[in-house]
Amino acid sequence: MTAQIIALAIFIALFALGAIRGVHIGVLMFAGAAGTALLLTDMPLDDVVAGFPLSIMVLLAGVTLFFAIAQLNGTIDKLIDRALAKVGSNTLLLPLVFFVITGAIASMGAPLAGLVMMPVGMQVARRYGVDYALMGLSMCFAIGAGGFAPTSLYGIVTYSTAHGAGIELNPFLLFGIAIVTYLLMLTFSYFVWGRGSRSEAARTAATAHRDSTVLTRGGASTAAVEFGEGDDDDARFSAEDATSEASADSAAPFNSEQIATVLAIIVLLASVVVIAAVGGDPDIGVLCFGLSAILLLLKPQRAKEAVVRIDWSTVLLVGGIITFVGVLETMGAVELLGDGAKALGSPLIAAFALCLVGGLVSAFASTTGILAALVPLALPLVADGSLPGWALIAALGVCSAVVDVSPFSTLGATVVATAPGEEKDRLTSVLLRFGLSMVVVGPLLLVGGLVVPAMIAG
Repeated sequence: MTAQIIALAIFIALFALGAIRGVHIGVLMFAGAAGTALLLTDMPLDDVVAGFPLSIMVLLAGVTLFFAIAQLNGTIDKLIDRALAKVGSNTLLLPLVFFVITGAIASMGAPLAGLVMMPVGMQVARRYGVDYALMGLSMCFAIGAGGFAPTSLYGIVTYSTAHGAGIELNPFLLFGIAIVTYLLMLTFSYFVWGRGSRSEAARTAATAHRDSTVLTRGGASTAAVEFGEGDDDDARFSAEDATSEASADSAAPFNSEQIATVLAIIVLLASVVVIAAVGGDPDIGVLCFGLSAILLLLKPQRAKEAVVRIDWSTVLLVGGIITFVGVLETMGAVELLGDGAKALGSPLIAAFALCLVGGLVSAFASTTGILAALVPLALPLVADGSLPGWALIAALGVCSAVVDVSPFSTLGATVVATAPGEEKDRLTSVLLRFGLSMVVVGPLLLVGGLVVPAMIAG
């Protein structure tokens, strides 16, 4: 037990040290994971390195590369202008529109399929002056809500694990609980960021573009998103660079390269839906790399510009955190937290503690993995009938997902990776504070609003 406590203390200390000193937290965490394993366990370094999330690296790199190409050739500008022409100046509807569309995609088997909407959503936010935090959060919420559909991964893992343990949990009830929870979070986000926290210059530029588009339908695009660029000046995707090839009339016909890109986007979405429908697990990152390769073969001169847009900084950040969490799981530190929750005297306090643990760990690791690991730990709490099993499992499942806006999770990391460079620091801060706050707010909301009423009704 001493080793697990020391490891948890190291994890917290490195996080605080990185924040205070301004050092890349991913670098600290990866080094800390290796050091902790060597000093406190008998884990070989090969096992530590194997914990680096290559799948997330491929996902982030593939998505940012593919949509960088689509932006560079002007395809996204045309699609956005045509698809959103009827929205007009009512920009507050846009996050809700993306919530619905992204949620629908996420409900089709693989929640992370909704990630394909994030680069487009951040481009829309820039174009129409919507706060990036509101747009990013709305799509994160949509992926979480859609993921709990009876046909999607979070929902399947949660209710199937519950059913296997003899707990009856209606999958549609679980889906409804998730939707209500995320709509409450979206309402709060509208209240905080919907009234506009973008700079005056950004809003002015966005308004100017929107007016010129609506009134003339022949003006050049005045802003473009910067997919995954780092701090290097050569890697920055300036508005001037973007508009050099995306300034044609949005109503003009698509050129051959743009047609190929539209077809690639359709293939990407269709592949995700079909693979999920037949019971497969679509790898969006690999699909994006394959489609990117085809587009770059059609126009090789795009390669240099597009490749530098891959957000390696975010990949390293997420990778370092998850590698350390993997060491903690191997050491049994996560299980230690769950055991502590079970040892508490009050069932309600134990339920709150277990949901707290689920949210805290899920903020840095795989939500699906946490659901599969923690749901069985809840069984002792419902064995004597003191807690309604369906309510506790539903609360635990949703609590483990609502924190996924953290910049150290796949969803939050993708929001940051697809945002313009000048917004990355602010978004990281917003998502970090929001995600970590949900570690506590989620259990309070779900245990207090779901488990307690179920106990009273039972």
